[in-house]
Amino acid sequence: MKYRHADVALAVKRLQHRHHRALSQALQPLGLSLVQWDTLRHLANHPEASLHDLAVLTFQTDQSFGTLAARMVDRGLIERVPAPGRAVRHRLTEKGEQLRAAGQEVVDVVVKKSFSRLSAAQLNELGALLDVALESDPA
Repeated sequence: MKYRHADVALAVKRLQHRHHRALSQALQPLGLSLVQWDTLRHLANHPEASLHDLAVLTFQTDQSFGTLAARMVDRGLIERVPAPGRAVRHRLTEKGEQLRAAGQEVVDVVVKKSFSRLSAAQLNELGALLDVALESDPA
């Protein structure tokens, strides 16, 4: 089959949508939404990230992420840390780290199942091709 650009773009979007639905459902028993788990994951990789940095990493606006972060602080998942000037940084709490780790196990199962029909070589090739596509500027 010869794939057109639009066909590939739609397939990527459909796969992303399927992952989003499956991950949201799988994380629900932990009391986490996908964007909350994603925030915990990014904070583990970028300790003391700013609100703006986390908004960018989680594909949120600063305003919507600020609301999300406030709810996560209230739940004891993350904490705000003063930084120089007016900056505020965020960091995981112990509870947040525990939920991040539990969520990672759930995410690994869902994603592994999603790609289970691909061989290791195909998975590597797909990853490499997506990296190449992401290097180009769509604008």
